[in-house]
Amino acid sequence: MIDLKDYRDNPEKYYQAISRRGKKFVGLLSALKADSAHGQSDSQQELEQLQAQVNEASKIIPTLSVEEKKKKIAELKPISDRITVLKKAKNGVEEIVMPNIPRDDVPAGDDEAGNVVLRDVGKKKNIADPKDYLALTEPAELIDVRRASKVSGSRFGYLLGPIAQLEFALVQYAQSVILKQGFTMVVPPVMIKEENMAAMGYLNGGGEDETYHFDKDKLYLVGTSEQSVGPMHRDEVFQESDLPKRYLSFSTCFRREAGSYGKDTKGILRVHQFDKLEMFSFTTPEQSDQEHLLILSLEEKLWQGLDIPYRVLNLCTGDISWPSARTYDIEAWMPGQNEYREVSSTSTTTDYQSRALNIKIERNGKKEFVHMLNGTAFAVGRTLIAIIENYQQPDGSIKIPKVLQPYMHGLKVIKP
Repeated sequence: MIDLKDYRDNPEKYYQAISRRGKKFVGLLSALKADSAHGQSDSQQELEQLQAQVNEASKIIPTLSVEEKKKKIAELKPISDRITVLKKAKNGVEEIVMPNIPRDDVPAGDDEAGNVVLRDVGKKKNIADPKDYLALTEPAELIDVRRASKVSGSRFGYLLGPIAQLEFALVQYAQSVILKQGFTMVVPPVMIKEENMAAMGYLNGGGEDETYHFDKDKLYLVGTSEQSVGPMHRDEVFQESDLPKRYLSFSTCFRREAGSYGKDTKGILRVHQFDKLEMFSFTTPEQSDQEHLLILSLEEKLWQGLDIPYRVLNLCTGDISWPSARTYDIEAWMPGQNEYREVSSTSTTTDYQSRALNIKIERNGKKEFVHMLNGTAFAVGRTLIAIIENYQQPDGSIKIPKVLQPYMHGLKVIKP
């Protein structure tokens, strides 16, 4: 949620911000400008007409029987609700459906072609005739998508034996690096209320199509851990001494992957269910940018520890998510696919999510909204792919990265 008073006072600032987000926001920009030009006067006229109806009815109601009064009040309920909305709009407290404002250092661009590579880190291993991860694991039944398809349908997979052990080795390794920085480990619910998913800002811009939504229960399955962690402190007020408040979350996540197709839909790269370790931080506005760099540095430290080549990207305005003000991606080198693939992402949403969740900090006798940031420690499936492909050996075996060996119960090599 944006600062609605600031939007009303400085609409051009927001129009420019939306313009920076690229071609796909042209329609939204036009609608907002039209609303700004005509909506307020039209809304005022509607408000006056509805209030006149209520005033007229209030004169009649005392003369009616009990049953007639109930019926008349029921008829007026939708009108009263609409008046409430219009009054909020008049006072500048209605929700404007608008994405977050990109930070000034976010490069301009319409789509991923506008992303900027900030740095390449690590040396690619010399692997003759590299195989992809499925060729290395399916014959040995270490990753089984065939049986998963039989049980659950497409885009699911079983992790078996040492590959399953690797998942929990990654969890232990991530904790050993991240918890030292003042993060608290949390295993959150994976189902959240509709209002919390909406407040996190992931349902707009096509996000709804990616979710699993249970209408009867008014619940969503989370598509990423931060959707459950952010609302933990809804309607709470931090003291400055409480911040930064940092969490390392582990959860299973669920996505429809509605727009994906081709080779990525086979195996465990783009699946409907995956496990993820996510960093999340609540901080002061002044600490926000530095906190973002801290989270990025921890992501890089994890990948450097795995000794897997990667690159860091500053995503352009047209490729950042709806609630993001700035996003850095990490793409790991996948020799079996001969390309870099996204494995981690970190975003600052500034006060966009905290406004909708009403999470504040109190200091010097005043309250203001906190800033909220998230960052992937490990998206487990993609990290496993990177390990398998980068540590493959000529005989088809897979070495275990040294940083993970202490958590593998003596196993150093996965044999074919």
